[in-house]
Amino acid sequence: MNDQKHEHHIIPLSTYFKVFGALMVLTVLTVAVTKVDLGSPLNVILAMLIAIIKSSLVLMFFMHLYYDNRTNLVFFLGSVLFMIIFIVFTLMDIDYRDKIYKIEGESPQGKKTYKEYITKQPPADSSH
Repeated sequence: MNDQKHEHHIIPLSTYFKVFGALMVLTVLTVAVTKVDLGSPLNVILAMLIAIIKSSLVLMFFMHLYYDNRTNLVFFLGSVLFMIIFIVFTLMDIDYRDKIYKIEGESPQGKKTYKEYITKQPPADSSH
């Protein structure tokens, strides 16, 4: 039998309201950031940073990880680290596709660069 005691921590209602207020402020900040063009990589990084902060607040206070066993925190931080790694490698892949296509020959999108193909822009030289 397990003789360990697990005490349930009761969070004051004011803490929930503070976290809710922080989530609303971060949501307004997310919408405000989408109105400003900081460049594609910086917009994605900033949006992901805000999303990580919001998800951390939800996990820590609404799901009670802040008062739980620290092993759960390690698993959460590990998953955030791996998510960041996956996103960085994906962004690196997208950024270097044009360079690879220039080295290996014609891209699958025809004469367009990858950015022109994705954004539906006409090719830089319209002489074809």
